[in-house]
Amino acid sequence: MTSGESYVLFSVADTTYAVRSDEVRHMEMVEQITPVPNASRDVEGVVFSRGQIVPVINMRTRFGFERIEHDLGTRLLVVQARDRWVGLLVDRAREFVQIPASAVQAPGHAMAGANYLEGVATIGQRLVLLVKVEMLLQGSVLEPPAATGMHGAGSKSSAETRA
Repeated sequence: MTSGESYVLFSVADTTYAVRSDEVRHMEMVEQITPVPNASRDVEGVVFSRGQIVPVINMRTRFGFERIEHDLGTRLLVVQARDRWVGLLVDRAREFVQIPASAVQAPGHAMAGANYLEGVATIGQRLVLLVKVEMLLQGSVLEPPAATGMHGAGSKSSAETRA
């Protein structure tokens, strides 16, 4: 067997995705998610996980699908991007695999809008979309409030302008 990078596979709306296993802090069943008022549509809420308050991103809404009820297979993948822990709410997650570089192809022009994709891998008969966690979370929980607010990325608030 050819060794490669280690990934955690997860599914959202019957599509298989993968994140590098070194970016995953832990995986857990979904218990209580506390909603956050006025949060973006992708933010399901927050959880208390291993001593930390962790924002939860609903991957169904992040990828443009409708929300569904959580069930026993729903999982929370807690990933680390920059210096933050973020929970990815996914339909299923239970596989750890080695993906050799030879099995990965560039995303291609058809997926140009999906800048969060590192590539597409073939594992047996399955296609797996490899996700770059930091790119996936840009513009949501990784940005400071001023960058995601009404002022847009890189703009200064009126308080900053006056200072």
